[in-house]
Amino acid sequence: MKVGDIVKDKQILTITPDKTVHDAIKVLCEKNIGALPVCEKDQLVGIITERDVLRLCSGDDCMPKLRQKIADVMTRNLVICVPDDSVENAMHVMTDKRIRHLPILDGNKLIGILSIGDVVKAKLDDASSEIRFLRDYVTQ
Repeated sequence: MKVGDIVKDKQILTITPDKTVHDAIKVLCEKNIGALPVCEKDQLVGIITERDVLRLCSGDDCMPKLRQKIADVMTRNLVICVPDDSVENAMHVMTDKRIRHLPILDGNKLIGILSIGDVVKAKLDDASSEIRFLRDYVTQ
């Protein structure tokens, strides 16, 4: 299975780098998601994740930091996948880099974001299909 197949029907939520960290937190909480791609003029420029927010607020006096612009705290060195990458490849990348969200780019266009939950679900679906096939094969 390819990562493009997984993200093709998922809604893409993004945020702009001029918004505040507090704005990002509101979207993350309202939509129950763990990361937001940061886009400027239809170009992916970063990602802001729950981890970024936790690191920002890990010290004392967190409230003023929430007014910072996303551009100041977002992750800029992105690890990405392309639609033709396999789920196994994405799983290895996520494990190796210790990340839970991978933007999927087709050329320069953001077409989705793959979460570790998406990868686990895809692997479980594959395993279930294989078990069903093997059961049918054995019982015939």
